[in-house]
Amino acid sequence: MPNASPSVLIVGAGAVGAFFGAALARQGATVSVVCRSDYAAVKQAGYEIESGLLGAHRFVPSATFPDVAEAGRGYDYVVLATKVVDSISRTELLAPVLDDRTIIVLLQNGLDIESEIAAAFPNHELLSAIAFIAVSRTGPGKVLHQSEGSLVIGRFPSGTSTAAERLAALFEASGVPCRITTDIVKARWQKALWNATFNPISIMGGALDTAEILRSPESVQFVRDVMTEVVNTARAAGHTLDEALIDKLIAATVAMPPYKTSMALDYEHRRPMEIEAILGNVVRTARRAGVHVPRLETIYAIAKMIEQARA
Repeated sequence: MPNASPSVLIVGAGAVGAFFGAALARQGATVSVVCRSDYAAVKQAGYEIESGLLGAHRFVPSATFPDVAEAGRGYDYVVLATKVVDSISRTELLAPVLDDRTIIVLLQNGLDIESEIAAAFPNHELLSAIAFIAVSRTGPGKVLHQSEGSLVIGRFPSGTSTAAERLAALFEASGVPCRITTDIVKARWQKALWNATFNPISIMGGALDTAEILRSPESVQFVRDVMTEVVNTARAAGHTLDEALIDKLIAATVAMPPYKTSMALDYEHRRPMEIEAILGNVVRTARRAGVHVPRLETIYAIAKMIEQARA
């Protein structure tokens, strides 16, 4: 069981992994990272992070590795912060760095992303973490945190644990709001309400930012209608979401600085996009439940066209 100053390995330490890894390191955790594209820059000088929440600071990991094969074992927590895309085998990334005591933390986007990991590693405690943050990589080893910056953590498939509470306490102490939930699956549906709507819409106009998406009354109504379909799908899957959350999320998005979604940034940089994890799993849930979701079906089909055209 992790101690007060745990050892942590961040696998896939891009903007999100670096930001939250830095928060843990500020509270005394020994934080190592696996990063490929920025390996040389991070190995030499760590991460330069600009953040209104945590201030401008430099995060120098305890160790930096270009590959999981070099990271070894012996960590209290292994935080998987990669994209959830077909080109990345999450089980292959985790297997070399787990030992009997390691707790797996999924700091990733998407819905129904835990089952595969739980089945592959049934003897490991699995924590699922949902990030609400506008953060991006602006260059090798450079991270810009624009707004938000909170976490929701829960044990999968339900409940909480001492390991979750200790991790949350470290984040809270660092200045990162972190809420523990006993129903992480419902929490992921709540995140999907925004993600499954704004992410795919953002790539349909060529990497639109949030202000561009919500610029006209017609576009706001379309966003509201798509979100309603997500609410209906969640309800059919046994997770009732308050429909008032739709207007709250739209208002909060209008209030924050214009922001490009993670999918828009991946589109711009011709990287694999998390279409299946973020949107496809919602659409498939609706199909299984017999829920009519014409708008979600349409944006899913168009997103797949865009993906295939760029492949």
